[in-house]
Amino acid sequence: MTIESAIQDLRRSIHETAVKADREPGSIRLVIVTKTILQERILEAYQTGAKDFGENRVQEWREKRDALPRDIRWHLIGHLQTNKVKHVIGQIALLHSLDRLELADEIEKQARSKGITEVPCLVQVNMSGEESKSGLDPARVADFVRQMPLRSSIRIRGLMSIGPLTEDEGKIRECFRKTRELREDLKKEFSHYDWDVLSMGMSADYRIAIEEGANMLRIGSLVFPRVSKNEDIRE
Repeated sequence: MTIESAIQDLRRSIHETAVKADREPGSIRLVIVTKTILQERILEAYQTGAKDFGENRVQEWREKRDALPRDIRWHLIGHLQTNKVKHVIGQIALLHSLDRLELADEIEKQARSKGITEVPCLVQVNMSGEESKSGLDPARVADFVRQMPLRSSIRIRGLMSIGPLTEDEGKIRECFRKTRELREDLKKEFSHYDWDVLSMGMSADYRIAIEEGANMLRIGSLVFPRVSKNEDIRE
């Protein structure tokens, strides 16, 4: 299967799942995850019309950004170290992994130094409670958001969560449902933010995510055949 046909199949599946869930297919954005993927293969995906690509590691992203078309919208979806913030501010379309005040402070510092007034971010929530995952405890998210006006460059766009590592669809659905419900609660209290993005769902669970309200999917292995045994097959 070619990358082009894989993307066509995936988009068809997203469309069909959305229609069955009474969702507007056009409201769901696909972010193609390119961690460990060679630049030539990313370019093949880009040539199908894809514009949104997601990277986990800053150094790898910087190398690819410099070699690939400038109109790509890059999403940083992995854990971001504070010492790497200076490299990404003003260079990415969306940060999916805002998860601690230390990171927010560094974003604010770097944004002010560069004259950047708005940094679009998603608050990452560890809704599954798995220790291996980054993200805020759901009970702490509201308090975290209350402190963001002190960091005026941060523009919260919504939430990101990762489904639990399980084959139990009930647990996956519960995780996504609770993330959606949390976003609805946050909308009421913090109406000055848009809350227009709900980033949930990867290769193994994107259909459930769509059914539970996701409008941004992070998918890699359904687009690119695995080239390394170390790749996360759930991307």
